Order: sequence, then structure tokens, then C-alpha cells
Amino acid sequence: MSITVEVRGEYIQLDQLLKTTGLCHSGGQAHSEIDAGRVLVDGQVETRKRAKLRPGQQVVYAGETVSVVSS
Repeated sequence: MSITVEVRGEYIQLDQLLKTTGLCHSGGQAHSEIDAGRVLVDGQVETRKRAKLRPGQQVVYAGETVSVVSS
């Protein structure tokens, strides 16, 4: 399944994206999943909780693909 997230400013932080999409129900869960290396950004494991995601990037987590687009 694919999810699209529109960014209003320049970027969205990775932990916020996981919460916004409902893939993680809390910031704590998002941080744990990122720390555990379960989140990919553009095909690479991302361990920075507050990594800045910009339009054109993709996040893969728990079998879901999230595309970041500009609003």
C-alpha cells in the first residue's frame, strides 16, 4: 500500500511523518522503530529520528511506502 504526505513547508521530520500517517501511534513508538533500524528512507536505513524529509523522498516502514510531496 502507498501513502502520500503533503509537506506544507520545506520538510517534515521522520518521527512526525510516522505519527502523521498513523503508522506509529506515538512519538515514543516512532523513536523506538527508528532506533531499531526498521525505517528506510530512499532505500537506506535511517536512524536519525528528526531526519528532514523533503518532497521527492520515500519512506518504507512495516510494509507501507510513504511518498513525500509538496502541497
